[in-house]
Amino acid sequence: MNRKIVMFMLIAVLVMSAIGCSSQTNKESKTFTVGFDQDFPPMGFVGDDGEFTGFDLELAAEVAKRLDMELKLQPIAWDSKDAELESGNIDCIWNGFTINGREDKYTWTEPYLKNNQVFVVRADSDIKTLDDLAGKSVVVQVDSSAEKALEDEPELVESFGEYITAPNYNAALMDLEAGAVDAVAMDEVVAKYQNEKRGGIFRILDEVLAPEEYGVGFLLGNTELRDKVQKTLEEMAADGTMAKISEKWFDEDITIIGK
Repeated sequence: MNRKIVMFMLIAVLVMSAIGCSSQTNKESKTFTVGFDQDFPPMGFVGDDGEFTGFDLELAAEVAKRLDMELKLQPIAWDSKDAELESGNIDCIWNGFTINGREDKYTWTEPYLKNNQVFVVRADSDIKTLDDLAGKSVVVQVDSSAEKALEDEPELVESFGEYITAPNYNAALMDLEAGAVDAVAMDEVVAKYQNEKRGGIFRILDEVLAPEEYGVGFLLGNTELRDKVQKTLEEMAADGTMAKISEKWFDEDITIIGK
């Protein structure tokens, strides 16, 4: 065989080998895509600088860093979260995601935060108890945990004068502030944060609609990635990183892993 042909073939083999190695490297380069509601402060939202931020997103960033994975933050419509997860567009749902009532629908981490579903009214409202909601207009985010909790309280819902769904809680709270509605059913963690940011113009009713816990939800059966995230969260709790992030956002450590 001609020596030039042999050399050409050797070069071709080396080039193909290099391409193959590069492809393998790219394949092994993992991206951790987190699906979240970008209108859900303080868990995940758009900051004043236009960048995504929030308590859950900071936790996710630290997990990705420790797993040597590239973090991709993917805002989603909350009522499309299942389709996003099933299509592989996201790896998990991490954004104040309630485990209770969804235990068998996703593969979950252990809970990392406790929360309550509550009713929020204006600070000057005469609504003091759940009974006072009779005849009032109440709004809830579509496909939210509060909406699910209210499904278990049909008599309470029937007492409302009007029961409305909103695309997100920012819109719901704007309506409440403007006096367009009388109450919002929502997450207590979020309600407290929003009220502080708005100068205490709201009040949270003492009676709780439903207690719950937050976790990270993966596609049912995806235990491999769940286990990696769970182990990393436990490490972050043990070394104080999780407490530090919680104190930044809530002025105290409200996390529950390892406690």
